[in-house]
Amino acid sequence: MRTTTRPTLLAVGAVATLALSLTACNDVSGTQDSGAAGTSASAAAPSGSASASAPAAASAPASASASAPSGGKTSTSGGGSSSSGAGKGGATAACTTKNTSVAFLQSSGHASDAQPAAATLKITNSSGAPCTIVGPTTVVAADDQGKASPVSGDNSTAGSAAVDIPAGAAVVADVLYNDVNGEGTASARYTCAVQASHVKVALPKDAGTTVNVMKANGSPGGVFSVCGTEFKVGAFAAR
Repeated sequence: MRTTTRPTLLAVGAVATLALSLTACNDVSGTQDSGAAGTSASAAAPSGSASASAPAAASAPASASASAPSGGKTSTSGGGSSSSGAGKGGATAACTTKNTSVAFLQSSGHASDAQPAAATLKITNSSGAPCTIVGPTTVVAADDQGKASPVSGDNSTAGSAAVDIPAGAAVVADVLYNDVNGEGTASARYTCAVQASHVKVALPKDAGTTVNVMKANGSPGGVFSVCGTEFKVGAFAAR
């Protein structure tokens, strides 16, 4: 009986030992699996961090791109101002009494059967920039004594196309008229109804200015003596 019982107990003890060994193996395996999972999670974490930083880095170029249009607008605006400034700088002002001086010189000789007397109308650009005359210029002469009606003439027929006058330069036009009285006596041959010591000159779209008539040589004391009811103003040209 003793011999039978002891082997049985030994067998039970061996089974128990084997069971404990298997349990220990399972615990170790579980720990290793858990550690492997932790390692994988840790490895995944850097990958996740890199992935999280990537959008932040990507947002920087986007921000730079957003600021680029603003810079572009500034450049465009500057170009517009420069272009606008060039447009204003390129425009030529009209010649008026404010930026010109006017002179009127009587004819150096009397009219004849072959040709009329020729006075000279001179317009000088007295400003520091070019100006232009566009349209007809009118001259009006009134008798000093008021014994006759004023007479006038313009260059609308002779030519009133645009004429540019550089700063400090001048243009002139001939004023053709008759200063011979064919109806009076010999002593009154050169005495006309209109004896004007001054004339009014009006440039296109300007109120006009009144100037004294000068002698042909430019000295004071000239007279614009007009026989008849009209005279002609020629086109302006540089001389």
